[in-house]
Formats: sequence, structure tokens, C-alpha cells
Amino acid sequence: MQETRDYIGSQSRVLVIGAGGLGCELLKNLALSGFRSIDVIDLDTIDVTNLNRQFLFRQKDVGRMKAEVAAEFIQKRVPGVSVTAHTCPIQEKDETFYRQFSVVIAGLDNIKARRWMNSLLHQMVETDDEGNVDPDSVIPLIDGGTEAFKGQARVILPMATSCFECSMDSFPPQVHFPLCTVAETPRKPDHCIAYVLFAINKSLSNPEADRIHEGFVEKFGAGTKLDKDDPAHMRFIFELAKDRANLFHIEGVTYMLTMGVVKNIIPAVASTNAIIAGACVNEAFKVLSWSSQSLNTYYMYNGTTGVYSYTFEYGRKPDCPVCNAEELRWSMDAEETLQALMDRLMSDSTLQLEKPSIAKPGLSLYIQKPEALRKQTEANLSKKLGDILESGDIITVTDPIYPAGQNISIIIKLD
Repeated sequence: MQETRDYIGSQSRVLVIGAGGLGCELLKNLALSGFRSIDVIDLDTIDVTNLNRQFLFRQKDVGRMKAEVAAEFIQKRVPGVSVTAHTCPIQEKDETFYRQFSVVIAGLDNIKARRWMNSLLHQMVETDDEGNVDPDSVIPLIDGGTEAFKGQARVILPMATSCFECSMDSFPPQVHFPLCTVAETPRKPDHCIAYVLFAINKSLSNPEADRIHEGFVEKFGAGTKLDKDDPAHMRFIFELAKDRANLFHIEGVTYMLTMGVVKNIIPAVASTNAIIAGACVNEAFKVLSWSSQSLNTYYMYNGTTGVYSYTFEYGRKPDCPVCNAEELRWSMDAEETLQALMDRLMSDSTLQLEKPSIAKPGLSLYIQKPEALRKQTEANLSKKLGDILESGDIITVTDPIYPAGQNISIIIKLD
């Protein structure tokens, strides 16, 4: 028992991703469970609306970085604990940084970041010449998530259990607003809000969109980026979205809907955060100490109509692009265009890519970045697949949701 305490306290190092509602609970639980070396990474600042549930912050902290304030609070409250704060996107850290940790606990509120972290930890796993995994290269990922009165915790042991990507088809595909619909024939209040958002970000080019962008610059200053947590910015979008909705006789644009479209708001309940954080830290302790069998592999909590919890093993998907990286096999009509293939990559329930780039051996078919390559290859989007591919060709797909070096191979069968 003493050896376990010594290891947890002096030899293990834990990374907590996110210092929001779930992250505050995680940091508190880790410090009070004997962990002495903790890092926390979060790029957000504290808003007054956080104070009702993110209990490591106070009124005087509004405007400061969450990770820094959380680290200061824990170190002051629990002597002997070292908490190092990092105030940047997780994508800015390299493999060397992540290899320092014994376990990673994710308290993230967005799927994109969770997918990136999951993919990186799998990419870091080393194997010998016979394909056997080096256990020293495996860094466990404890993933926690909450939404109102529902929550989940899962244990991911890279290349041993199912990974986060294996469960992507359980998440609804992210909403993508067609630019042509938003710009020319809006039908829903969401389209009007998206129009203003696109105009501010210069994703649209027409006189009205230019006026919106210029109005934003005039009101908030040149070089100002849209801040989704700034009420003044949100009010600006709301008012202009109402004007556009009136123009097309569309009802239903509200301030709450505006925040929902722009921020993709997920409701937060403090008690749910506490339950899931407790489960995550308990699993981290078990994984590192071998004091008990770890969760296999998924814990679900639902407090909507009472107190209900359930555990089950999430199986590995044989076609998972991260932990079972074999070529996928897709059938496409030769008369379909490359744009149709792009649309399928983004809407596929398993992949749900955001900005895919496509290449085949020796030829880039469509590259999103840099802009020069995008302009050079965008003419291919309207070409028929039968004109640019042979049946059986293997295409390579990359996407910013995955770390550099991670790609998906798909064998295309043309009908």
C-alpha cells in the first residue's frame, strides 16, 4: 500500500485536458487522491458565467486564463501538490510533451479535440518487428464527458481497447450549413445566423456580406477576431441575423438560438460533473496502481429521471481508421464527382471529417491548405470520379481533426 502511495505521489505525472466544469472537479479529486505532479492545459479565459459551477474561480479572476488560476488555487489549497499550467491549444504540443505523462484525463467539451488527442496517443504507440506493442509506450486515456444530467467515462488503452474513434457513429454528424443555401435561399433562422457568422469571418463575398464585415471592423476595431464569449459580439450577430430573417420572412431568430448556433452550447450541471470526474480519477488511480481491475471500458450515467448508471465494453471497430488502420473499401458511381466523395467523407457516420484533403499516389486531387494548392486543385471537385480514378485506386485522406502523419486509406471501387 505504501508503495502505491509513493508511486502515485512521486513517480506518476498526470495531464488534465480542460479546466472548465469537469476539469475543476478532476483537479480537485486528483490533488485529494494523492497525486502530486499534475499538468493542466486549457486555452480559455474565465467568464462570469463560469462561476456558478467552476468552483476554483472567483469574481476577481474573470478575464484570466483558466489553467493558470486553477493551478494557483490547487497549489494554495493542497500543500505539496505541483500543478503546471499550459495556456495553448493541445495541438501546439508535440509528442515529446505528451510522452512525459503516465495518464491523460480529458475533460473536454468538444469532439474535435477528443478525436485529436485519441489519435495522437495511438500514433505514439511503438511496436517491435513482429508487431508486438511496447507497453512502455502506451499512455492510457481516461475520457470524460457531460451534457446536462447525462455523462460518461471510459478507459482507453491505446491498441488494447476500443478507442474514441470507434464510437464516432454514436455521435450525430456535425451540422454543416451549405454556403449556397445560406447566401441565396435561407429557409431557417439558423441559416440567417450562419450568414452573419460567415460574413464576419469573410467566408462570403458579396456586397451585403462585405457590409457586415466592415460593420464588425468599425464597431470592434481592425484585427479584432470574433469572440464567442463576448456578449457584445453575440449581440452584433443576433441583431443582424434578425434583419436578414425579416428580409426573407423567417421567424425564430432569438438570442439563445444565436448563441446555440455560434457556440454549439452544451448544458452544464455541477452534480453531473462531480460524478463523472469522480469516476475518471478513480479509473486513473486503478490504471496506475493496479489496485483493482480498470473499467472495461465504458461507464454511462443518466440522472434525467432518477439515478441510473450502466457499464459495458465498447468493442473495437474492425474498420476504425485509428486503432485498426486497414484500408476502407467504398463503392462509388463513376459518374459521381469528386465533390460527392468529399461530401461523403464529411457526412459518413464513422469518419465525420471536417476539411478533408484527398490524394492518390503521385497526384493531389484536392488539397485544402495552403490556399495556393486549394486554388490549384479545386477544379477537380467538379470532375467525374471515372475521369480521375481507376476502379481499385487507393486514395489517401488527411484532415485537421487528426495529428500530422495520421491519414486514412480508402480503396475506391467504381460502379
